[in-house]
Amino acid sequence: MSAATTRSRTPDRLCAEAVDLARAAAEEAAAPGVVGDHVGAVSEGDRVVTHLFACEESGYRGWRWAVTVARASRAKVVTLDETVLLPGPDSLLAPEWVPWSERLRPGDLGPGDLLPTDAEDLRLEPGWSDEDNPPPNSVVAEPSVAESAAAGADVAAAAVLAEEAAAPDAVPGVDTSAAPAAVPGVDTSAAPAAAPGEVSEDLAALAEAEDAEVTPGPAARVGTPAPTGRTAPATSRGAITEVAEELGMGRARVLSRYGLHTAADRWEESYGPKTTMAQAAPASCASCGFLVPVAGSLRQAFGVCANEFSPADGRVVSLSYGCGGHSEAAVMPTPPQPVPPVLDETRVDPLPLRPAPDSGSVQTEGPAEEFGHS
Repeated sequence: MSAATTRSRTPDRLCAEAVDLARAAAEEAAAPGVVGDHVGAVSEGDRVVTHLFACEESGYRGWRWAVTVARASRAKVVTLDETVLLPGPDSLLAPEWVPWSERLRPGDLGPGDLLPTDAEDLRLEPGWSDEDNPPPNSVVAEPSVAESAAAGADVAAAAVLAEEAAAPDAVPGVDTSAAPAAVPGVDTSAAPAAAPGEVSEDLAALAEAEDAEVTPGPAARVGTPAPTGRTAPATSRGAITEVAEELGMGRARVLSRYGLHTAADRWEESYGPKTTMAQAAPASCASCGFLVPVAGSLRQAFGVCANEFSPADGRVVSLSYGCGGHSEAAVMPTPPQPVPPVLDETRVDPLPLRPAPDSGSVQTEGPAEEFGHS
């Protein structure tokens, strides 16, 4: 980089000494008596200096009047460039503007308020469409045809292998229709046949390892019904208590009908159709996409709200309840993109820096009216 293009950070001497010129320009732009002491000068480039003056106007604490002066090359006359009011490091500024969609917090929604949802809201998806297949990210999406066919082929192959492994080798001239079925995991080639009504040692060991109960009985071929009047071997997976726990029914006591009714009354009173929020709602929860249905008999009248901006978020609500955060109450369209502004640089519009003394509706001069009005 050459010396001609390098900007000096040292203020130009003549521009730095033009404090009176800068103060006169600041007092001309500002109201009388609001330009304070000179607080410093900053070099903006070659022969360009900005003078800073404290602002004494109420409401602009910490702000500074910035007056920029410049000097042409090889000239000794300093000229005025611009005068602006800029905030300082300790000035009082308004907080950064935040869109209402990001400024809203859970709990801000009140009765009568309407919260539009975005058309592309990631929390919602189409519940149904004219197409046969649901969206790929839907919770009701089914596997593809290829995946279903592959899964079916795997199941069929596993069934064939299991049948081949369970069936004994065919011997010419020997009828194997009445032969007992082989038990997976038990080697019966060298084991003696168990007497009727007894269980072999290998089968007993397998049942103990698998935590199963085996009822002794006559042997039956897999896939053939038992003879009339005879019972096939019955095998149950664990005890009744263990099966009940696996199915979610292992509780000693469950909610009675009276308990259901009292719970429904409480929920109906807190988040039901008679509340103030529901009376001012545009629609009910029965048609809201944020409603999560519950299981059991209460499914017909209640659900769980999943809208974080609703006052009932995470609560059991009645299907007749509603709020302004309904998913279909008002869909917010995509805001249009404004066109770039066109600036006319060939025309100058004069704007007054301060209002004229006689521009108000109240006259400052003249006799005062009665009761202190002027």
